[in-house]
Amino acid sequence: MPRVPAMQAVVDVLASEGVDTAFGCPGAAILPLYQALQGSGVEHLVVRHEEGATHMADGWARTTGNVGVAIGTSGPAGTNMITGLYTAQADSIPILCITGQAVSTKLHQEAFQAVDIVEIAKPVTKWAVQVREAAQAPWIFREAFRIARSGRPGPVLIDLPLDVQRQDIEWDSSIDAPLPVAAVLPQPARVERALDLLLAAQRPLILAGGGVVLGEASERLRAVAERLGIPVGVTLMGKGTFPEDHELFAGMAGIQTSQRWANAAFLESDLVLALGARFGDRHTGTLEVYRGERTFIHVDIEPTQIGRVFGPDLGIVSDTGAFLAELLAAARRRGAPRAGRAWVHRLTALKRELPRRADFDEAPIKAPRVFAEINDTYGEDTYFVTAIGLYQIWSGQFQRAHKPRHYQVCGQAGPLGWEIPAAIGVKKARPDAEVVGVVGDYSFQFLVEELAVAAQYDVPFVLVMLNNEYLGLIRQAELGYGMNYQVDIHYDSYGTDNVKIMQAYGCSGTRVLEAGEIRPSLEWARKEAERTSRPVLVEVMIEREANAAMGTALDNVVEFDPVT
Repeated sequence: MPRVPAMQAVVDVLASEGVDTAFGCPGAAILPLYQALQGSGVEHLVVRHEEGATHMADGWARTTGNVGVAIGTSGPAGTNMITGLYTAQADSIPILCITGQAVSTKLHQEAFQAVDIVEIAKPVTKWAVQVREAAQAPWIFREAFRIARSGRPGPVLIDLPLDVQRQDIEWDSSIDAPLPVAAVLPQPARVERALDLLLAAQRPLILAGGGVVLGEASERLRAVAERLGIPVGVTLMGKGTFPEDHELFAGMAGIQTSQRWANAAFLESDLVLALGARFGDRHTGTLEVYRGERTFIHVDIEPTQIGRVFGPDLGIVSDTGAFLAELLAAARRRGAPRAGRAWVHRLTALKRELPRRADFDEAPIKAPRVFAEINDTYGEDTYFVTAIGLYQIWSGQFQRAHKPRHYQVCGQAGPLGWEIPAAIGVKKARPDAEVVGVVGDYSFQFLVEELAVAAQYDVPFVLVMLNNEYLGLIRQAELGYGMNYQVDIHYDSYGTDNVKIMQAYGCSGTRVLEAGEIRPSLEWARKEAERTSRPVLVEVMIEREANAAMGTALDNVVEFDPVT
């Protein structure tokens, strides 16, 4: 067996696991790994902050379905990664964070930048481990990839003491391969029971969560829905799993990111088949209203998710794709009939009767108009990223998505500043695709330094900013959505000059004040991004008052604009 540097074996593992891009920030305690990366074929982007590296790896992973990689040195590099690990864990995204560490003999002596990052990271990872013996390194990395991909996907962290990195080990990459990931298959009897319940229901509804995206199950979902004639609603994390122009699309129910007609349809349903959904509080609202008298079937790859929020009538542990394949096969064996057309006709009527307006022409611009222009400008192959705040709520309510993995949102953790690094990760994963980040004026200020990474490495994308000068928080506070802000803000007419911020990083942008300027500005931005190979900002100044429909229960959502 040949002897090679331990970190060369690690890089061989990364490449064989399908990693072609890594994101990180070098430092003294991780230099042996960086030396091995040179000439390896794995591209590396030097970030400006380690949290940015984790979000880039996150965006890359959401796009490819593979494990994204972020690298940092010892001490604060690892602690800076915790937010990214938490975000990935919350949304079930497989990423690997690699940290350098002080030499093994100094770990108990409070050496410079020697922090116990493994213990710090354990609550927000599936596995956090320190390599104690160099010969373990490639095997620990193989196991990390297996764990990140297995069951409910998620993040892992590997800590590498400097002395371990410097050693040589016996390793032959030519006879090595990734470890297999066990399939999680449903129990046949539970599939049959689920089909019984679906066929007995008068107004069944399928609820597609993020697990459908992670399980690559969108085509099977459509096949089941069309075979049985059952409408399909989506959660925020499941957006894009079912085409929104399909007759059976039942929209998004919820108390924030939702449509009026989708809430009405959900409340009229008598059975819900939830696929890879975790029943988050922004989706369910008041549980008594959400549950009602309807029957619930909950399918999830992670056993402990079932019954976590409420006990379903039937729980099924399975990968969503495997379950849908078995359900479709069972329906075909039985010759199961399609659901009655009356329910589909009712859904169509609700879509017609309960829309929300988006065709506002007045100034200041209303947020729904921005998303109407986004929908009309960009095609179904565009990748979108968006983070947390009122603009996420508007996006969920008004923005269309047609394909899985093309609408990416940090759903549960909600870290400010996620969009810019995530967009970099998406663009590196799909260099030929059009990538658009939808941002708010406040979130834009966080991790804005990662624009320098995009400029340095020629990573173009468009940022569409909805700028309401932070004052949307006032309206949320007044409505009492779990917030208690004391706000006293004084700005000039248009607040921070975000276009100048873009220019400071070698990028470009424009500010929009009239609704009629949105479309031409978006068209200019996409051409400018292609021309310059850098990010371009379209800053849309929207009304100061928060124009978003929100509430506490599915039947108690306050509409901010009258709908005829």
